[in-house]
Amino acid sequence: MDKMFCFQCEQTSGCKACTGSTGVCGKKSDTAWFQDELTNALIGLACAVKGNEDLVNENTYKLIIKGLFTTVTNVCFDNSAIKNIIESIKTEKNRLIPQCRSCCSPCGKNDDYDIQKIWTANKDIRSLKSLILFGIRGMAAYAYHALVLRI
Repeated sequence: MDKMFCFQCEQTSGCKACTGSTGVCGKKSDTAWFQDELTNALIGLACAVKGNEDLVNENTYKLIIKGLFTTVTNVCFDNSAIKNIIESIKTEKNRLIPQCRSCCSPCGKNDDYDIQKIWTANKDIRSLKSLILFGIRGMAAYAYHALVLRI
């Protein structure tokens, strides 16, 4: 965990990515790793929502928005806060699909994502998935502020 791969902001090193132990913005490699874990958990929760829409509630949506907002550059470098959000997401996922915890034949449909798949994918796929991910994070920032302001 001593090296990061982070290219989500305009401050990235060499306009490519921050790959050292600390990003140009001051983010440490362990924080970048926890933010990736949070993204993995969020994608897992999104997969759990599919087919369980009748169980989704306002808390589910707020948790997704808060999680996405937390991964936006310079929003949260507090590892324990990020870990708490990850745990909340896992709890919500288990609420939506409780039978998956004890399944004898796991299908993998509701597993957390492995974000490394994005960074190692074909450049066109990597570009498209990154664009979608960063766009969703940006929209979540607006949604999070609207929730906080209750507008």
